[in-house]
Amino acid sequence: MVNSPIQLAPLNVPFERRIQTATVALWLVSLPLTLFIFLISCTIIFLWPLIIPYLLFILFDIAPENGGRRFEFARRAKYWRYYADYYPIKLIKRVDLDPSKNYIFGYHPHGVISVGGWIAFATESTGFSKLFPNITCRMLTLTSNFNIPLYRDYLMAHGLASVSRQSCMNILKKGPGHSIMIVIGGAGESLSARPGVNDLILKRRMGFLKIAIVSGASLCPVFAFGETDIWDQADNPEGSALWKFQKFVQKSIGWTMPLFHGRGLFNYNFGILPHRRPIVTIVGKPIDVVQIDNPTEEDLLEVQKKYIAGLYEIWDQYKDVYAKNRKRELKLIE
Repeated sequence: MVNSPIQLAPLNVPFERRIQTATVALWLVSLPLTLFIFLISCTIIFLWPLIIPYLLFILFDIAPENGGRRFEFARRAKYWRYYADYYPIKLIKRVDLDPSKNYIFGYHPHGVISVGGWIAFATESTGFSKLFPNITCRMLTLTSNFNIPLYRDYLMAHGLASVSRQSCMNILKKGPGHSIMIVIGGAGESLSARPGVNDLILKRRMGFLKIAIVSGASLCPVFAFGETDIWDQADNPEGSALWKFQKFVQKSIGWTMPLFHGRGLFNYNFGILPHRRPIVTIVGKPIDVVQIDNPTEEDLLEVQKKYIAGLYEIWDQYKDVYAKNRKRELKLIE
């Protein structure tokens, strides 16, 4: 008798672990699920008096450019605790942050979907507000995400806002403690995400540095050990047909299509759910910058050098603790 290649989960899995798996599955389908609910609602005629004004409201809504509409009940919902415990995910600070300042948290690596970034900065399940009291941080994402009905409101409820330059400046001007988190590598970096590999797109990312200098906000490098370990990905070496197709999609719509796979609801080695592998997010020491209205390229390169040094400091201090199974060292690929 030939053994099945599918490793089925045992029937006696604790109920709490099943809840954890369910919360992860629901989050993973949050975009198609909210879009499906909206489309179904559009087929119900008596809902049109609500849907039509809502669509018009979306056209003129400036909330995504002004910090969104954040609701603490959404960020503190109990199911996020189950979500974080699935991996598990942990948030660690190296130093206290002065709440009288503003900060730009640069999150690395992107991974496939930035799971650790969502949990640490869009929810309170890892205790962001306790670790950094009086710091109000908004995770930023593509402006196009706020064009999707219902999904946009789901994102904003958790404190997300647009990653446009104007949005960044609007948030940082709100007052002391108001800060932003940007996944620096962006969509392109997701194509390099695979277990044991931490390749970062950073050298040509100057926009967040310029925003920091113009606004006077301090920079905080953040590194999430394990972010790239939770999914496997199809081989797509640079120059291959798959890589060219993925890059074409990225240039066309701004999103990438990493062909990732993990586990399933009832098995351990086939499906799109992430593997249960720990993610440890380290918030590094802040880098203060001198405010300059019109920074030169030399100004940007000077701050970039300090930022990269801060990122490598985190890596060198914690890699032998949280990246024991790494295939190679941290690498800046562009």
